[in-house]
Amino acid sequence: EPQDRCLLTDTDPTMDETLIRRLGDELYEALRQRRTLQPLTERHPEIAVDDAYHISLHMLSRRERDGERVIGKKIGVTSKPVQDMLNVHQPDFGFLTDAMQYPDGATIPIAGAGLIQPRAEGEIAFMLKSDLQGPGVTRDDVLAATAWVAPCFEIVDSRIHDWKIRIQDTVADNASCGVFVIGTQHIDPVALDLAAVRMRMTRNGEPAGEGLGAAVQGHPAEAVAWLANTLGRFGIPFRAGELILSGSLAPLVPARPGDRFDLEIEGLGRCAVAFS
Repeated sequence: EPQDRCLLTDTDPTMDETLIRRLGDELYEALRQRRTLQPLTERHPEIAVDDAYHISLHMLSRRERDGERVIGKKIGVTSKPVQDMLNVHQPDFGFLTDAMQYPDGATIPIAGAGLIQPRAEGEIAFMLKSDLQGPGVTRDDVLAATAWVAPCFEIVDSRIHDWKIRIQDTVADNASCGVFVIGTQHIDPVALDLAAVRMRMTRNGEPAGEGLGAAVQGHPAEAVAWLANTLGRFGIPFRAGELILSGSLAPLVPARPGDRFDLEIEGLGRCAVAFS
């Protein structure tokens, strides 16, 4: 997806390019070797958020060289509790590749999937049927450009030790994305009020969180519009056929071997994932 490379040319990093590549290589090696790094912000307090996106893009380029293909994007830090925890008051984003997707109901081997310290999030996924280009994209534009929405588990993960992340750490680390699972029921988003839908999640049959669609920027499509407009500043469009994960509706829950997670979103259906 060469449009995404525009980020590298349209915002000048304040950090040295050699250091950006070195930190991106460190994160890539940590992913492949399933080990954690000390927070980048502890070692390099001067990292700006734009620098972190450059580091993330270098890490992604290494994955693409391995044959992974970008199929969409994820939005993170969308809910107030997470924003307060990180002391950052705007969302961030990362890239989804084909190697990160598992089928609904899959049992995911934590080690085999390259996961280190995974946590499960319940979300709403958007599949685009037409291109969207910011600036000026609204919630209604997003809904009109969406073929379907579906319940989704995003399994977030961090290559930063013990999840000790500031915003620059998570941005550099592909927005702390691990793998994801999309439910098989696909619904026209215009058919229901996505702000009002309620999600209920269980781990091993016990309640593990619930939340409304409104937890994500007031409406999940607002988060998608935010990302379309943010990327629009760099000349990057959303493309028809891309998946966009809109952000967690409830606090994240640690996932361990033997765990099974189920979620149901009213009007959208169910999704399940297990771990070994």
